[in-house]
Amino acid sequence: MPVTADEIAAVRSFNRCYTRIIGVLGEGLLHTPYSLTEARVIFELGRREVAEVAALRRDLDLDPGYLSRMLARFESDGLIVRERAPGDARRQVARLTPAGRDVQEMLDKRAGEDIGALLERVPQTDRARLLTAMRTVQNLLAEPAPRSLVVLRQPRPGDLGWVVQRNGELYAAEYGWDHTYEALVARIVAGFAADHDPGRERAWIAELDGERVGAVFCVRREETVAQLRLLLVEPSARGRGVGTRLVDECLRFAAGAGYAEMMLWTNDCLTAARRIYERAGFVLESQEPHHSFGRDLVGQYWRRPL
Repeated sequence: MPVTADEIAAVRSFNRCYTRIIGVLGEGLLHTPYSLTEARVIFELGRREVAEVAALRRDLDLDPGYLSRMLARFESDGLIVRERAPGDARRQVARLTPAGRDVQEMLDKRAGEDIGALLERVPQTDRARLLTAMRTVQNLLAEPAPRSLVVLRQPRPGDLGWVVQRNGELYAAEYGWDHTYEALVARIVAGFAADHDPGRERAWIAELDGERVGAVFCVRREETVAQLRLLLVEPSARGRGVGTRLVDECLRFAAGAGYAEMMLWTNDCLTAARRIYERAGFVLESQEPHHSFGRDLVGQYWRRPL
């Protein structure tokens, strides 16, 4: 669908709000003589021992003349040294001087102090929600990273505790659910750990680049009905097919274990999970309002044949 005027206005409003909050529209960034772009260049030079100017221009998407004038001023102020690259006089490189390193460290220190002061204004209970929302914006708007292979494996020691912890943290941050949801997850996981039939019940941990990014459980509901439980995907891995892989593996296992049907219970606010269930062939069977986890919710039962 085409982007709407309301969507554009919402992003512009967010941009105005955030730039006003961090103060980049003031005279100088972080109460210094340096603009935002100048600070970005200094930060980037600080990350590299020697920076090729052409690569710096390309990475920061800067106009060649603008960057050249900026580097000339830095050089005049004694912050950098520019020279020809060894072995290739066509390439120019730049590096920070000790005075430039001092400026870079000062900017870094003030950035940390300012962001710390900004976060102190946010109550501790809301801070996790704020950081999760920021990561979501970053993940959705950043250049797509090379797609890594999603690996599904059986839980190892420590994984089940991680499932309880991350469910509690993520649902509190993203939906405001209270500790009773974490208590429910703990009971489900403890019951699975203490007594499950490996031939008919299974759990999977999803990994990307060696990091845990998701989980799901398949448990016995009735003799011929399996239940999908506790589907979890980390914000950093969303959009990478992790949830789909977990649900598909759950369905494959349940069919092989002899179940005729799979069901699940979810809430209507979990829209991303519902889209995965719909694509996997689940059909909404019934729904009912309830008050759980400190919120008014609408619970939904979904089913599909195997």
